[in-house]
Amino acid sequence: MILPRLVLISTFVVTGFAASQVATIQFTPAPSSLQLVSASYSPSIRLDYKDWPGVIRTAQDLAQDFGRVTGRNGSVYLTNSTAAAPSSPVIIAGTIGNSSLIDGLIAGGKISVSNIKGKWESYSSQLVLNPISGVSVALVIAGSDKRGTIYGLYDVSQQIGVSPWYWWADVPTIKRTVVYAVDVIKIQGPPSVKYRGIFLNDEAPALTGWIRANYPNGVYGLGFNSQFYSKVFELLLRLRANYLWPAMWSSMFYADDANNGPTADMFGIVMGTSHTEPMARATNEEGHFLTGEWDWVGNTANVKAFMKDGVQRAKTWDTLWTMGMRGAGDTASPTLDAPTLETIINYQKTLLQQTLSVTDVSKVPKMWCLYKEVGGYFQAGLTVPEDITLLWTDDNNGNLLRVPLSNETNRAAGAGVYYHFDYVGSPRNYKWINSIQLAKTWEQMHLAYERNARQIWIVNVGDLKPLEIPINHFLDMAYDMASFGTPASTDEWLKSWATRQFGSSVGDATAAVISTYGKLIIRRKYEQLSTTPFALSVANYDEAEKVLQEWTTLLSTTQKLYDSLNAATQVPFFEMVLHPVLAGKTVQEIYIKAALNAWYARQHRTSTNALASQVVAAFAADASISARYNGLLNGKWNHMMDQVHLGYTSWNDPAANTMPSVSYVSSSTVPTAGIMGVSIQGSDTSVPGDPALTIIPVNPYMPSSDYRYIDIFTRNNGSFAYSVTSNVSYVTVSPSSGTISSSGISDVRANISVNWALAPAGLTYARISVSGTGINGTTLTLPVNKTSVPSTFKGFVESNGVIAFEAEHYQSVTPGLSASYMMIPGYGRTVSGVTLSPVTCPSQTTSSGPKLSYNFHVFTAQTAKISIYFGSSLNVDPTRPLQYALSLDGGVVSTVQPVPSTNLGTVPSGWTDAVNRAGWTSNIYRTMSAGSHTLDIWILEPGLVIQRLVIDIGGVQASYLGPPESLKV
Repeated sequence: MILPRLVLISTFVVTGFAASQVATIQFTPAPSSLQLVSASYSPSIRLDYKDWPGVIRTAQDLAQDFGRVTGRNGSVYLTNSTAAAPSSPVIIAGTIGNSSLIDGLIAGGKISVSNIKGKWESYSSQLVLNPISGVSVALVIAGSDKRGTIYGLYDVSQQIGVSPWYWWADVPTIKRTVVYAVDVIKIQGPPSVKYRGIFLNDEAPALTGWIRANYPNGVYGLGFNSQFYSKVFELLLRLRANYLWPAMWSSMFYADDANNGPTADMFGIVMGTSHTEPMARATNEEGHFLTGEWDWVGNTANVKAFMKDGVQRAKTWDTLWTMGMRGAGDTASPTLDAPTLETIINYQKTLLQQTLSVTDVSKVPKMWCLYKEVGGYFQAGLTVPEDITLLWTDDNNGNLLRVPLSNETNRAAGAGVYYHFDYVGSPRNYKWINSIQLAKTWEQMHLAYERNARQIWIVNVGDLKPLEIPINHFLDMAYDMASFGTPASTDEWLKSWATRQFGSSVGDATAAVISTYGKLIIRRKYEQLSTTPFALSVANYDEAEKVLQEWTTLLSTTQKLYDSLNAATQVPFFEMVLHPVLAGKTVQEIYIKAALNAWYARQHRTSTNALASQVVAAFAADASISARYNGLLNGKWNHMMDQVHLGYTSWNDPAANTMPSVSYVSSSTVPTAGIMGVSIQGSDTSVPGDPALTIIPVNPYMPSSDYRYIDIFTRNNGSFAYSVTSNVSYVTVSPSSGTISSSGISDVRANISVNWALAPAGLTYARISVSGTGINGTTLTLPVNKTSVPSTFKGFVESNGVIAFEAEHYQSVTPGLSASYMMIPGYGRTVSGVTLSPVTCPSQTTSSGPKLSYNFHVFTAQTAKISIYFGSSLNVDPTRPLQYALSLDGGVVSTVQPVPSTNLGTVPSGWTDAVNRAGWTSNIYRTMSAGSHTLDIWILEPGLVIQRLVIDIGGVQASYLGPPESLKV
């Protein structure tokens, strides 16, 4: 009989075990629940011996998983086994049409599979009374196909507490003494994206070094063998993925180990090959098995034979065939054009039909990746048959180049996305550690999914480690995008994920760490920090120091979380959370302190030498941190941190890590004015000796993060007592006196405060005198500008010729007829992003689209430069390039396209800077009077994300992130 109970179909439930999963397992009894585990037993998993080998193998994994959690393995019992069936609680699992157990339950009316039968990778799970003779109740998992059953089994594994990363990231399990199956019916699937996978790429030196240390060489090269790939396949299936592009630069998947193909098929993995490797032939095979050059035009017969051999070899295995052709070694071919590619495609389709012995080749899964120059062929008119999936790509840096247009969404084979978390190429490699912002990944993949790129999602993950978090996030979205429908889903997912890996005591705080890390790292990839001149400003807004403080604070928080964990949990926490924060902060420290070192040298500070020593120490610490990672668990992951990442001078990685140059001062560089030095913000000079200094003006409307100070320091060996005085009572300085010594505290930062209640209205000048015992003193000028705004004004207030505000901090929003705005928390370089919703909305106009309004007040009339900071998105629809409109005080409306149009297969002008900075900046000029104003912004095309706006009325100083957000009253 079918039990009447709660039926849950693909519902998003946030629980302790997984996002987008309905809980069917718990650790306390519930009405009608089945106890699967006690101190004396674990469950028996019963299957039909004729079921898929991958299903039986997964059941064996589940049996071991029970042992990982309870200390007592489950058992696997096949229907043809001569052994007596155990008397322990029973889990019955099987695939519809392949399992007599499941088919018998269906025929007997014990279970209904109408919600999953014939569907892709779906399963049901429920308790069934008297399912088979001698069993009063069992947990029954029925799969629509082999991977449906496999996912149903691994679903139990996750729920009892076994992480998909138990081996690859060493996540421990929480020990349990009891486990219960809950009396609910769960229906899961089909997945949102049909083919979901990863691409192992750019595998030297880290993954190749690790392979060399752990697996024997293959027939032709390194040991990328079936033992290694078995670990990868299991991980993918536990992550509910199904698709793999194998490592291509250091191996040949099918040739290096003859068991690789059969093993993938047995596990249930759909194999593919990269965008440059058609017909299941690895790039490196061309040098071993192809007669002549990889040139269709000049070597047609041999290339055809080479392709045919690839299909013949893989014909019995589950394969998603890569179509088309590129040049040798991931390059454009000098002899291919659109007509030739159409000829190649036609040959490949015929080859598949003949070799696979199918009457309808349209049913054979095929994809063509429109990567780099291939996109140009498509835009030029290349005809791609409807039964081939169009695999669109990003720009190798996480910005989609294209999504399906409205006339392409109904293609029979659909569309997909090839995305990057790792890349070797222009403008610069990024392949060291995790440098992915999850909020941006969500924004781009949400856009792709909603625009109907749903057939294939595959992501370049480099060495796999240490990209565990973005991989998990990407594949979870691909499996159940319905659970990621809102921007808040990223933070929700992070909290759930962190809780599952590290425990509820640190789950939310760890999620916040990962989100903050994403904000800090998206600003500029680690490999880009060596670009000269240094990106962060050491002169203005204290930018470099504040960024380093952000990293320092994040590391302190992360270290405390790590310290709170037990030893077993500290290992995966270090691998996935603490290491990227610690290593990332160290690299930032190297470059920021090197830049400050040069700044201090120009000011003749003796602390220049201390900073140089700190750079040297940080450089040594970087190597030690890598060694710590490589030495984890007696060297389990040795070589995974071998990637060079310091000292890039071009797009490719240097031969070894190199430290930025540093400067030293000596007695020969001491100014004649003596030991005492005084400097102010924004100036690399020091007094006495250089011209008198004027401090940046102060006013009542300075942002809270904008403050004034003077630095007092030694310029020679020795010590001195100093005092600081102000000639007006409303300006004070703290500390106002003290002693400085080159051998002790050599630098003091004296903060300036203004009592605005006592300060006179208008612009006045305070004189701040700094003197030292027996040495020349100096006097600094501080402009004090006590301004005021009307009491009725609400909005942002100018400070020193600048108004800056985050896009999410609008004064008001006017609704649109067909769209609204959504805020993406954690997106971009500062706080968040704002974009149109839904992303399927039509082009907007200023008359009918939603409007963002920002009030601000300025004190001087000026021609202002209005700068809008966007994300780094590209024009994904060439018929609808990204646009926005702007109006000041209801006046002239300017419509602007911030990202230049370009042909598919190329990147727009300004792209390199946009990638390096993780965003585009658009400037508009407006003349404005003193007083209050309203700035109106319309985003006219979905996909354009605004981060912040800056209005320069003469005061903006050069910096990387821009001025701090203005005070809002």
